Amino acid sequence: MYSVNRVAGSWGLWFRSLVLWPLSSVRSVHAEVPDVRPQVEAWCEAEGIARPSDVMVADFYVPMARWIAEHVVDRTVVVGLSGAQGTGKSALARLTKVLLEQIFGLRVAILSLDDLYLSKAARQHRAETFHPLLLTRGVPGTHDVELGLQVLRSLRAGETIALPRFDKATDEPYPKFKWPIWNGPCDVVLFEGWCVGARPQRGDELEAPVNGLERLEDSNGNWRWYVNRQLAGAYQTLFAELDLLILLRPRDFDRVYAWREEQEARLRAAGGPEVMTPTAVRRFVMHFERLTRFIWEEMPGRADAVIHLGDHHLPVEVDLGDA
Repeated sequence: MYSVNRVAGSWGLWFRSLVLWPLSSVRSVHAEVPDVRPQVEAWCEAEGIARPSDVMVADFYVPMARWIAEHVVDRTVVVGLSGAQGTGKSALARLTKVLLEQIFGLRVAILSLDDLYLSKAARQHRAETFHPLLLTRGVPGTHDVELGLQVLRSLRAGETIALPRFDKATDEPYPKFKWPIWNGPCDVVLFEGWCVGARPQRGDELEAPVNGLERLEDSNGNWRWYVNRQLAGAYQTLFAELDLLILLRPRDFDRVYAWREEQEARLRAAGGPEVMTPTAVRRFVMHFERLTRFIWEEMPGRADAVIHLGDHHLPVEVDLGDA
């Protein structure tokens, strides 16, 4: 489908650095990979998104899938996809699943951190007990971590397990009878979420507020201390299940605001329920700013791959930790 020269050359055009997925992954494209354009086109149509270029599919998405597949050796590989709001981690997980299944014949499950949110009643209890900001879902302390561990360990063991789903429209988990059932062995789990793989900050790093939300609504620091303690506890046990960690890194935090607002603008245009105004979007994103900025500082040095994103969500550079 693609010649070696075209693949190698176009890597140089798309990325500011040299070939950064393992060279074997890129070379394998012309030798072993079938034409997956029909599957990609069908997936994009189902998702309602624009189809990536053939070059991008050949030079980024397929080599990434190959890189993951090469780590599957007689065991289930749990891949963490970490990225701030609007970076496209959910779509990347779904497309990667298609490629891993269609090209490499692997059985792939997706688990989203968003699907582990606690019920509104449980978050209301924490908000009343610890801090009002805990009513807003998202930060560590608002997820059912034990459920996440149960799902990952059951998938590793090849057990039948219901995969949790959360309904953001109602702000509640879907009834369990609506959760899809996974049966049998699992080769790859794509575990995606905005703070997947994150580590806690030091105490002194929590003292100064990072934005207006923390200054006005967490002036004593109780909320951010609570979130950090939660992250330092059970979340580290959950993230210890990861075998590979991939970080999606936009250029700056302004991109996070802009991309999250793009999502809400599409919902407003479609007449979606409970759509946030631009002001509400900015306040919402502030809940995640502290840990997102820390992730960008701390995680690249230990992540297995860092995918740098340009202004239009497209990858412009890939750094591999094990290259």
